[in-house]
Amino acid sequence: MKAQKTSRTAQYMAFFRALETKRDQKNRLFSDPYAIHFADSKLRLAVRLSQYSVFSKYINHTINKKIPGALSSGIARTKYIDELLRTAVSNGVEQVIILGAGFDTRAVRLDFLKSIPVIEIDHPNTSNFKAEIYKKRIGRIPENVTFLQIDFNKQNLDQLAAKNNLDFSKPTAVIWEGVTNYLTEEAVKSTFSFISKFTQNSYVIFTYVHKEILKNPELFLGGEKLLKDLEKLEEHWTFGFMPNELPEYLNQFNIQLLEDLGADEYRQKFLPDRAEKGYEFYRTAFAVKKV
Repeated sequence: MKAQKTSRTAQYMAFFRALETKRDQKNRLFSDPYAIHFADSKLRLAVRLSQYSVFSKYINHTINKKIPGALSSGIARTKYIDELLRTAVSNGVEQVIILGAGFDTRAVRLDFLKSIPVIEIDHPNTSNFKAEIYKKRIGRIPENVTFLQIDFNKQNLDQLAAKNNLDFSKPTAVIWEGVTNYLTEEAVKSTFSFISKFTQNSYVIFTYVHKEILKNPELFLGGEKLLKDLEKLEEHWTFGFMPNELPEYLNQFNIQLLEDLGADEYRQKFLPDRAEKGYEFYRTAFAVKKV
């Protein structure tokens, strides 16, 4: 990430959620009225124009040409994580921690989180920008939200936890969306070690990319162009998992994998009529801290 700038990919995810929100109520997966405030002026204009069929088709075509499958994958992933989080809360979770929160607005758009403390941890650039947007557009920072700041590749989560008195004894749901692929192997391992300190029956919902795309991007539709575009944004990917190795990897932290779906699978689950090709290298996993 360039100094003094927010994540461009975080803006794109907000843009995708804003586009979904403009769809007819009966056809959309969710509503996120806050998302549009995190997009730049050009993206906000595109969202407003998307209510017209001719512009909507053009916007969707342009996105899919530039980043094949990213739009439907991102929308389906958002819904999927919402549902996984709902499951965790129904199973007794008492607090939510969002690592690398970006422009995630679950704390304010999901009714079942309104009475649950949500701790958002992110890079200072993104965190400060988000806080200002909430103040400017909503009028306040939501009462159930606490912002903590960290650079995941340079700072220690344990030190952050000690400084801010995080409660590891509460059943917790940790959301770690869109982050692991930007970190070092050591940073990923350190973060799972941190997550493992929460009490049993805590959950972690995280995304990752198939490790093969880092070495052979040509094997995936749109893979080569995407990695080149990310390099230009200085948001290049550095880490991935082989899906078949994930259960054993998590076991070392006393974490049990419950579910692991690729973009093609959660698109089919939530968007069977809007399926696209591309982004199959992106995956979402759901796991629980064992006894």
